[in-house]
Amino acid sequence: MIDIGVNLANAAFDKDRDAVVQRAKAAGVDAMVVTGTSIAATRAALALADPSAGLFATAGIHPHDAAKASGDWLGELAALAAHPAVVAIGEAGLDFHRNYSPAADQRRVFRAQVELAAASGKPLFVHDRDSGGETRAILADYAGALSGCVIHCFTGSAADLAAYLDAGYSIGITGWICDERRGGELARLAPRIPAERLLIETDAPYLLPRTLRPRPPSGRNEPAFLPQVAARLAACRGEDAAALAELTHRNAQRFFSLDEAA
Repeated sequence: MIDIGVNLANAAFDKDRDAVVQRAKAAGVDAMVVTGTSIAATRAALALADPSAGLFATAGIHPHDAAKASGDWLGELAALAAHPAVVAIGEAGLDFHRNYSPAADQRRVFRAQVELAAASGKPLFVHDRDSGGETRAILADYAGALSGCVIHCFTGSAADLAAYLDAGYSIGITGWICDERRGGELARLAPRIPAERLLIETDAPYLLPRTLRPRPPSGRNEPAFLPQVAARLAACRGEDAAALAELTHRNAQRFFSLDEAA
């Protein structure tokens, strides 16, 4: 399995990061894409990247951090993104659920990163939460310019899913689908995702799968729990979990060109 989105540089892993990686390997997670969410977080993700060990990175600025993007942030990000271990641009997008950054800053920083992805030839790793279709509209302005696009941690509506699939994008599924309180619509929509567009991720340390037993006292998610996502997703699609894990592994290798990066 490949975890396409894990915040491994997060401080939640500072005390046992090496053990977290080893537990992931033991659980069958042979590769991880470490998410960059700011200039500093991208540097930290890149410092952890080791393609020979199955660790890759993204380079991006999360919408929550858009207001902090100043100076020659885009030049810095482009320089980091040029590293061979960086396999995607992002996490980039819009988040009007929490609005930690003003909408205008989010739009500005998102557009710049979409353009960087187009110029670099690397795929785009997208965050979309409660944007009211604005994320889709911005992406539509660059139709045909991107080598690939994945909607990370998809939690949208049927209309959102249909539009993203029509645009040719891939869909990232997290432990949200394991949440009986708020993951019901995602569970119903999961069978609509074409097999070749399906990717799985933990978004650790966030989104601990609620199907996990026993639950860790800390409540922290980690990539070793990716099989929970695969199992629940497979159940929703009426498919075999092992086959789905292999399918998403191949999809991730192809989408991120991991063989080339390694």
